[in-house]
Amino acid sequence: MILCVGEILVDMIGTNRDGSFFYERKAGGAPFNVACGVKQFGAQSAFVGCVGDDIIGNFLEKFARARDLDVLLLKRDETRNTTLAFVELDEQGERSFCFFRKNTADYILPEVDEETLAKSDIVHIGSLMLSEKEGREYAGRLARRAREAGKLVSFDVNFRTDIFRDEAEAVRLYKEQIALADIVKFSEDEVDIFTKEYVHSLSDKLVCVSLGARGSEWRFGGKNNIVPAIRVKPVDTTGAGDAFYAGMLAKLDGVAREQWTDEFLNKAFAFANVCGALNTLGRGAIDNLPTLAQVEEKL
Repeated sequence: MILCVGEILVDMIGTNRDGSFFYERKAGGAPFNVACGVKQFGAQSAFVGCVGDDIIGNFLEKFARARDLDVLLLKRDETRNTTLAFVELDEQGERSFCFFRKNTADYILPEVDEETLAKSDIVHIGSLMLSEKEGREYAGRLARRAREAGKLVSFDVNFRTDIFRDEAEAVRLYKEQIALADIVKFSEDEVDIFTKEYVHSLSDKLVCVSLGARGSEWRFGGKNNIVPAIRVKPVDTTGAGDAFYAGMLAKLDGVAREQWTDEFLNKAFAFANVCGALNTLGRGAIDNLPTLAQVEEKL
């Protein structure tokens, strides 16, 4: 089972229609997107997160329960509002973000119980919580518990400049969390932020780099390979990286590190690339997740 922990929020996706600007409400949050994708792509999935006691929180709780995850631990915080992310798309479907996230609920997370941790093979931790002291302490504590329990730890960098105003300090904090992970995901832009030299130095970890339309790259044990993507015409790239990563984690579920051969990783990343590509053909990070059958049809 893949245990995903971190932010669940609403993506307010903006559209200009006939001179007026509209926002469409979509469930989101990178680790929640991954949890939904993992389930969609054939593996067991659990999610732990927090929303406010408000109408947006009501929407997200109802949405999350309808995803039929194997474990859902969703805290309702009566003192904080649910986090919002405003998203605008350009003509190619590429998005830019602006977060409504002052004293909101996404990083006030419930502790993972021992039973859920015991059932998990991989513990996947989101990054948004690292911007707050409570979140950093929680992420570090959970990663150490997972490692002590013999679980693999996954971390998605998912760097957001409007959350981390001091880039150098943010990179330092991220590196502390990356040091605790066995599997780390970067985007191509994030590789530039952290430097290729640093990313290439993580040879003891499985490093996953999403390359957009070019596909993805894996780096592991001193080896690497770029796996090409299928060609699509994107409508909305929101959550494409999360769908890719969900596909990759779904393939890793229950597979020991000793079995991460070049052939296995090439096949896993080809599968993940299709998951990410097909997810761009509709609006929102979760609503347009492809089915397992649709993904396998493209392989």
